[in-house]
This record gives sequence, structure tokens and C-alpha cells, in this order.
Amino acid sequence: MNDIRVKICGLRSGDDVTAAAQAGAAYVGFVFFPKSPRYVQIDQAATLAALAPVGLCKVALTVNASNAELDAITAKVPLDMLQLHGVESPERVAEVKARYGLPVMKAIGVADASDLPQIDAYSAVADQLLIDAKPPRDAELPGGNGLAFDWRLLAGRKYWQRPWMLAGGLTPDNVAEALRMTGANQVDVSSGVEVAPGQKDADLIRAFVGAATSR
Repeated sequence: MNDIRVKICGLRSGDDVTAAAQAGAAYVGFVFFPKSPRYVQIDQAATLAALAPVGLCKVALTVNASNAELDAITAKVPLDMLQLHGVESPERVAEVKARYGLPVMKAIGVADASDLPQIDAYSAVADQLLIDAKPPRDAELPGGNGLAFDWRLLAGRKYWQRPWMLAGGLTPDNVAEALRMTGANQVDVSSGVEVAPGQKDADLIRAFVGAATSR
């Protein structure tokens, strides 16, 4: 196995957490965005996070969350990282990091080369970056839409200031190629290991982690 690290996002059941852990994922993500089919309530997320074995990084995905919302989440859910998946400014990223004392991952949507400069701005304040496909203008979800972007945009960009993770339209069938083209050493998947929106499949999770880490 190589050093590729995998994040399985949008987990909603104990079986999901077990499948991700047993497959060898490095991160699990819980979605606190009510419009998402992967949304979990705080008490549910607390139960799921408690099932994660030691060493499995537990990530809370939020979208333009207020301090009150983040206070409620962090008070009950044992987390290792916060993922900001909205239009949070670099200043907001720094504020969240200082307020909660947790590493912060900032998601950045990419559609074309004009979206790349913002990555440098966020790398100055975030602990990690998640480079995702920019959602369509009319999309209700900021991520998890199963869309990919042109991975060639990231070729040769392996050494940003911060660790980064590739997301957007990844599946067991294409993740190895995505890693080869981008030079990423971390990947995030949600809809690509589902049989229906919000319904993870243990076989797909195993296949994805295997394809990512055995290339």
C-alpha cells in the first residue's frame, strides 16, 4: 500500500463508519448541511463519531455555518477537523481556526484556470485544502454533485503551501487516473461510493480505497 490517504464523506450510519475504517480510509466526513441527502443531525453525528477507531480523522462538513451552529456541533461531536465548504473568506477561515482550536480544511471549487489563484490565498490560512469541482450555478449543493473538473489544471501543482485533497466526481473506476494526472496524495469521495443519494455501499468503499492505495 502506498501513502495515498482517502476521505469517505457523507457517512450516515454505523455500518458506513465501520466500512470506511475497515477499508483503510484515513478520514470520515459528516455533513451538517440540511439540504444535503447526506445530512446528519448533531446527536446522530456524535454517535457515529464515537464509533470511529482511534486514528481515523473525524471531519465535520459545514456550509457558511455561524458561530452558533459551529458551537453546537463542536460541543457534542468529538471531531478532529472542520471542513468549510461554503463561500467563507480567508478571514473567516482564520477566525474559525482560532475560535475552535481545530485544524480547518477549506473547500475550493474549480471549473477553469481562473479559479486557481484563490487556492494560494486560502493556503495561507487553512490547514488543508480540498480542491473540488465548482458546482453549477443552479445547484443546491456546494459539493457531492458527482461532477469532475479538468484534472489537467492541477498537473504540476503538487506543492502548495498546505496539504491538499482532490474531490469531485471520483469513483473506484477513475480515482487511479485522477491521482496520476494531478499528483494528489489525498482524495475525497462521497457520491462515488453510493448506490443512491446518501446511501453508501461497503463494496464500493472498499473498491475505492483499494483503487486509490494500490496503484
